Amino acid sequence: MPTYEYECDACGATFERFQGITEKPIRRCPQCHRAKVRRLIGAGGGLLFRGSGFYITDHRSPEYQAQAKAETASAGAKSESPAKDAPKKEAASKHGAKAG
Repeated sequence: MPTYEYECDACGATFERFQGITEKPIRRCPQCHRAKVRRLIGAGGGLLFRGSGFYITDHRSPEYQAQAKAETASAGAKSESPAKDAPKKEAASKHGAKAG
């Protein structure tokens, strides 16, 4: 339900009301009780997009998705390289300690 802004032409009071879209606009001012109230045109509320389908990444082409998956897999394979651990084991064996 939206929030509407109103202004009284008689006393100049401004106020907001939380109303349903199908409800009739307020006509009487809550301060002076005259029937001189009009609804103002406001900026409105922001839209909230929730769930899937609203983001650019939700509708990527199959080619893009395949390429992204391949890049992720190749990056993961590079980080699991055993070459980094080899010098540690070699140095430990020279000193007679167990590699761990």
